[in-house]
Amino acid sequence: MTEPDRDSRDPGLQPERTRLAWRRTTLAGTVVAVLAARTALQSGPTAARVLTCALCAALWLGFLTVAHHRIRTLTTVGSGGPPALTPKHATAAAGYTMALAVCAAALVL
Repeated sequence: MTEPDRDSRDPGLQPERTRLAWRRTTLAGTVVAVLAARTALQSGPTAARVLTCALCAALWLGFLTVAHHRIRTLTTVGSGGPPALTPKHATAAAGYTMALAVCAAALVL
């Protein structure tokens, strides 16, 4: 078998797969935020649980903003391909994800 030409690959597929990955990650974050709210309300809403739940919601909205910005960027791809994810956005997305995980763990414990 011969190896396919590097120029023959469709550059439009990679941004589409990345965009779909961002959507899946956003969906997973939504599930975490909803489960955090459910846990906070189901096990007796104390002030600390409600505050942690509100923090989870705020972190989810922050991540949603970063992800939506990236999805929009990948949708408007020119012929040169999508621009790279900036370190600012990558750090924000990672920070929101880790903080949301910590808040969810605090609600469970």
